[in-house]
Amino acid sequence: MIKKMGYVWHLRMRMAERGMFQTSDLVPPLAERGVHLSREQVFRLVTQPPQRLSMDTLAALCDILDCSPNDLIEIETVHKSERKAAGASRQASDKASPPVRRTTIRRPDTGPLG
Repeated sequence: MIKKMGYVWHLRMRMAERGMFQTSDLVPPLAERGVHLSREQVFRLVTQPPQRLSMDTLAALCDILDCSPNDLIEIETVHKSERKAAGASRQASDKASPPVRRTTIRRPDTGPLG
C-alpha cells in the first residue's frame, strides 16, 4: 500500500490568533531573531505552504507566535492507493489509449505512361 503524505500550513491562522493580520507584521520580529527575509519572501511564507523551510525560520516563527511546530504544520494523508493486481496498471492504460487501427498504403496508379 502506498500513502502520499501532505500537510496543512496554519501560519496565517496562528498570526491572526496573535492579532497579526498583515504579512509585513512578521518582518521585524523575524529580523530580531536573526532571520532576514524580504517582504515578498514573508508574503509567500504566509500565503503559500512552503516546500522548504529552514529550522532557524521555523524556530523563530514558533518563538514569535508562542507555539510549537505541530501548531503550524498539520500532517495529513492526501491519497491512499490500494495494491493493484498484476497487470492492473496495463489494463488501465489500455482503456485510456485509442484502439489500434491497421492502415494500408497504396501506390497511385501510374496510368498509361508509367
